[in-house]
Amino acid sequence: MGSTPDFGRRDLIKRSAALGLVAVPSISMLTACASGGDDDGNKVDKGKKSDKNPLAVNESAALDVVIFDGGFGQKYAKDAEAEYAKAYPKTDGKIKHSATQKIQTVLQPRFNGGTPPDLIDNSGAEQMDFGTLVAKNQLTDLTPLLDAPSVDDPSKKVRDTLRPGVVEMGQFDGKPVWILYYAYTVYGVWYSKTNLEKLDAEYPETWDDMLKVCEKAKKKGVAGWTYPGKFPYYMPFSLYPFIAKIGGPETLTAIDNLEPNAWKHPAVKAAFEAYYELYKKGYILKGSPGLTHIESQTAWTEGKALFIPNGSWVENEAKKTTPDNFQMAVSAPSSLDSGDKMPFGTIWASGGEPFIVPKAAKNPEGGMELLRIMLGEKSTKNFVKQVSSLTSLNGGTDGLTLPPGLASAQEALKKAGDNVVNPRLQDWYVALQKQQIGVGALGEMMAGRMTPAEAIKKIQKFADDTAKDDAVKKYKHA
Repeated sequence: MGSTPDFGRRDLIKRSAALGLVAVPSISMLTACASGGDDDGNKVDKGKKSDKNPLAVNESAALDVVIFDGGFGQKYAKDAEAEYAKAYPKTDGKIKHSATQKIQTVLQPRFNGGTPPDLIDNSGAEQMDFGTLVAKNQLTDLTPLLDAPSVDDPSKKVRDTLRPGVVEMGQFDGKPVWILYYAYTVYGVWYSKTNLEKLDAEYPETWDDMLKVCEKAKKKGVAGWTYPGKFPYYMPFSLYPFIAKIGGPETLTAIDNLEPNAWKHPAVKAAFEAYYELYKKGYILKGSPGLTHIESQTAWTEGKALFIPNGSWVENEAKKTTPDNFQMAVSAPSSLDSGDKMPFGTIWASGGEPFIVPKAAKNPEGGMELLRIMLGEKSTKNFVKQVSSLTSLNGGTDGLTLPPGLASAQEALKKAGDNVVNPRLQDWYVALQKQQIGVGALGEMMAGRMTPAEAIKKIQKFADDTAKDDAVKKYKHA
């Protein structure tokens, strides 16, 4: 398909129409969390509400925080906890900070026992399923936090300082907000400007040019792409906006809404076949199906592959292996052809690093107050400097010199304008997105063990089964 002209690609889509978008081992492992309940007798007494303490935090109560120990590390959270202790000196020495990569394994027993932490960074491969947590009434509504004054400007509510879409992402059914996404992630195709320059190439804005660049790299002994085959749900970071670009944002809306035959849309077929072409032409780094996210990122920073689907946390996560002259950058997906419904630059960007306050937490006001502090300009700038990522605070980078990857992400957002998509599968249906679509189909297709048609058929069945499963709470775009 690499040499197929624009009209040929579009005709292929029309013909196919006639035949016709974020980890968890299992949702069932989490359902027991419902037994945790909400015993108000376990909660600390509220403090006195004031201008300096708008959430009525108990100024001497302990605070229990669990952070996902991933690409962002945990120092940013510890620094915010230090600010919390400064604001409430009687809590100094009473803040318990824990970090783990095994969020579900560590926290499920605590939910079951009714003793969850006060604040959780629910992220990573063992991320707890949000749909289940919301459906089982396990989370605190964060509306009081959002309606509290900002730490920087008391005349503004916290909600009015956030980037567009962040509040809505935390809503599942109605007005309550269950999740606060702290980071603001730009997803897409990541590359090294330096390594493209070595090939006398620029980022390809069309798929035909993408294939030409990959072929040029192959002749030099360099792979076009790599990806974390052990965690193939990274593929949608560039694949989903590619689908939306080809078929329009409504294609992702239908997929999120679990509509019948949503995955059979011709734009999905075209996108899958384009990605499969990378495998067929030998443009995927050998061994990629067996790589973790760290191993694939390391191969990429070592120059063994040009492109990798990822999120903006990668700059910090791959920092130790990234050469000084790498010039890390991100781009939106290439255009399939001139018939795409959305322009080049269409990208996936949304809140990331989801924080929750359990309903059974002993000190939920303290958990929300720590989040309020984190959403201040001081903590935001500290986060940006430490981990090369934006936060959900709208701004917070003034006066900072941004590293190459983050500067590129900002530029990509600016270029996208209103053409930003935000697929919800990864937070509405975690098991479907990660295990079934990612591991069960996309991973198989990219390894050459399944054709695009087979992958689409399998994914559609996974989606249909989820839609029919009464045990899974359903969500839809408004």
